[in-house]
Amino acid sequence: MSGSDVNPKGAGQGLCVLYDFLQVPGGAERVTLVLAGAWPGSQVRVSRVSPSTDALVQALAPTPAQPLSVREVGWRWARPLGWVLQALLSFRWGRVLPEGASAVVYSGFYAPLAVHGQRTGRRVYYGHTVPRFAYDLRAHFRAQYPWFLRPLFDVFTWGLRGMYRRALLRMDVLVVNSENVRLRLQRHLGLQAQVVHPPVDVARFAWLADGDYFVSTARLEPLKRVDVLVQAFLQMPHERLVVCSGGSELARLQALAAGAANISFTGWTDELQMAQIVGRARASLYVPVDEDFGMSPVESMAAGKPVIGVAEGGLLETVVHGETGLLLAPTFDASDVCAAVQAMTPSRAQGMRQACEARARRFDTAHFVQRMREVLTGPRAG
Repeated sequence: MSGSDVNPKGAGQGLCVLYDFLQVPGGAERVTLVLAGAWPGSQVRVSRVSPSTDALVQALAPTPAQPLSVREVGWRWARPLGWVLQALLSFRWGRVLPEGASAVVYSGFYAPLAVHGQRTGRRVYYGHTVPRFAYDLRAHFRAQYPWFLRPLFDVFTWGLRGMYRRALLRMDVLVVNSENVRLRLQRHLGLQAQVVHPPVDVARFAWLADGDYFVSTARLEPLKRVDVLVQAFLQMPHERLVVCSGGSELARLQALAAGAANISFTGWTDELQMAQIVGRARASLYVPVDEDFGMSPVESMAAGKPVIGVAEGGLLETVVHGETGLLLAPTFDASDVCAAVQAMTPSRAQGMRQACEARARRFDTAHFVQRMREVLTGPRAG
């Protein structure tokens, strides 16, 4: 990975991918890096990079001899303000774009604000979702703040909504990662976009064993509802749960599971460890609130492992109920999770293997690269 020593002049004659920040080794970060790696000579520009993503950057390099070019462009003086404010200020008012780029792909909530500075080349938006804390989940996030900070939250979200919409109106093409997000963009902003599902490295995953445990790979944040999974397995001491991720709720969930020998936490793992854990599980569990798309279920299916998920959001586009997994009602609770886990016997999971692998191939990286190549070279919207 190259850092802030990259010379911006003449460095971006090809593709430049702008993303908010590389904070965790998550799905949006993976999409950003895969997109850049598919085009020789391209580069990634972000406001800040966390050391926790270094392994992901290295793993997604086209070859060991051809590392990805990742440059921090965030204003250093703004770092004490936190990841979000540094990103917003840097992309909206900083000089973050390379000169002469033939195309710039803007992704995230704050990176698109830099589009006003692009004078030449194609402007493409690739959206993982709208900033939901400013739209449909605004009440949920507002409630997280003490009463005296809520007026500031209101001002921030009001201002961001205006800047975000104006930025998207300047794009040549709007692309989103799922039909779910396409409808969300249409509903909240009145804008039309095309769908290109995110890339899944299907070849990285394989069926390795008929394991005696279930795995959760969702980030440990409130809206991922991993706490409901933990509560369910506390009621099933004979069934094992491996929580293979990290996040702000790690300590709380570990405390919730304290003393339960059948529940373990690995924290963030590297690419190889993740593939090993998923490949040896019986099935995966993934039950977030109205997930935008969700790459984890596809990765599970790529390993021949069925998914116990929830019938809403992006999972409706990936998991086929009864064929590649089981989808719970959106109003599910811990008892419903218990019933699904107990229904997912070793023989039933094994019987879904072939359908899972076939389903996952529809979302392979090659499809994503081909579709994005068409986006980057095709006619402009409107």
